[in-house]
Amino acid sequence: MTTAFSFRLSPTVRRFCAIAGLVASAALAGCQTAPVAPKPAAPVATTVTPVGPTTTPTHPLTADDPSFLRLGNIPAGKVPVRVGLLLPFSNGSAQTRILAASMMKAAELALFDAGNPNIILISADEGSTPESAAAGARSLLAQGAEVIVGPLFSASVNAVAPLARDRAVPVISFSTDKAVAGNGVYLLSFQPENEIHRIISYAAAQGHKNFAALVPASSYGQHITDAMKEQAAADGAAVVDIETLDPATQAASIKAVAASNADAVLIAAGGTALRELAPSLAADGLDISKVQILGTGVWYDPANNAETALEGGIFAAPAPNAADAFNAKYKAAFGSSPPGLASLAYDAVALVALLSGGEPYHRFTFNALTDPNGFAGIDGIFRFNADGTSERGLAILAVSPDGFRVVDPAPTTFEKPAEAPPPPKTGS
Repeated sequence: MTTAFSFRLSPTVRRFCAIAGLVASAALAGCQTAPVAPKPAAPVATTVTPVGPTTTPTHPLTADDPSFLRLGNIPAGKVPVRVGLLLPFSNGSAQTRILAASMMKAAELALFDAGNPNIILISADEGSTPESAAAGARSLLAQGAEVIVGPLFSASVNAVAPLARDRAVPVISFSTDKAVAGNGVYLLSFQPENEIHRIISYAAAQGHKNFAALVPASSYGQHITDAMKEQAAADGAAVVDIETLDPATQAASIKAVAASNADAVLIAAGGTALRELAPSLAADGLDISKVQILGTGVWYDPANNAETALEGGIFAAPAPNAADAFNAKYKAAFGSSPPGLASLAYDAVALVALLSGGEPYHRFTFNALTDPNGFAGIDGIFRFNADGTSERGLAILAVSPDGFRVVDPAPTTFEKPAEAPPPPKTGS
């Protein structure tokens, strides 16, 4: 049984109006329209060189088909915008199932802000394995999805991407692993590289030239290491030492970083581990009054403001309170606060709505998705790069006893500030 709804447009929405929804069984969890993530007003002077998917689809989706999902409120002859949503609703982890349900709710919440009766959101289950994710993708494609939002995990992306490429259907995934990006896969996620590029670039601009780091002994740590080296080189700075946070060698790693003569030290850890590492560095001789302590987005934890050794430490993260309106609306609708990743589902479906006015089967093109102007989302501006990764506008926050303090605000446009002209020459 399906049910269609329509709602009035919220005055806060700038583009697209009307709403339709479909509530179905577990196999088809919902069909909704989405709000718009409006573009920043200022244009970007630079352009992105089109690259696009490199795989030639053998069964491209180019025309409507009677077997595709269709709602009764869509006029005959009108080709609906079918959007697939692939999330791990039946994953073996209870926490993951809760996250998937919350992301689905975020997409539903977006429907109350704006809508388009021509958009159909079809959900399918990513499950716990690449095989189940592939089965979900096949179901979405069989129902005529022009774009797939999700899945969440990188292994699922690897399973889904070839199926979507065969149909020339782009995938907007929530994975943070840039290894799965590109060739039709776009990552709308909080990628650690964005945080590292922002914090290293800012620290270098403040005069810091010798960087050291403590990073986890994991793929996440490797992503941070690579991004740190890349950004430091771009800024003319040096990475003098990077040590891993392996429990067996952690004490030696802390001593090595403390003795590295770095003038800025990145600690890629959060929670209790972070609040233990910072004092340990000071105890091993690092002068935290002279050396700038740097962090990542996992530092955004109010408990860190009480740790004296972290006071004055800075990190990159979305602007504080950026998601307050979304969080309040979600809580009012569903009775609980959303997890941090829920905003990504909202933004993804909003982006699809923004691009949905184009020609059927040519709406979600490489050029449209990689618009260098970017898009305004719940957590700030973002845009997709030509390689399928994404770039975000992040703020620089400082730890202080009174709470996190903004020391450099998040940008509101990707347009680079104009360089000041050289002073006029004066005669002798």
